[in-house]
Amino acid sequence: MLAGTAVWLPLQLFTGTFLSYAIVFFVLALVATLVGFRGIAGISMEIARLFILLFLVLAIVSILL
Repeated sequence: MLAGTAVWLPLQLFTGTFLSYAIVFFVLALVATLVGFRGIAGISMEIARLFILLFLVLAIVSILL
């Protein structure tokens, strides 16, 4: 590579790990609901919702940049 040339690399904010975590917490919430642990199910759904929102925000930022 020549000195003084710039290499542009894409910004890697969006990797998809938040989506996989959201799916895990959603499945945990479904299992907890079936077993009868309503408190754990509610908390798991809130965490899954947070991860989905983070996933969407980072996906939009990554697309725009």
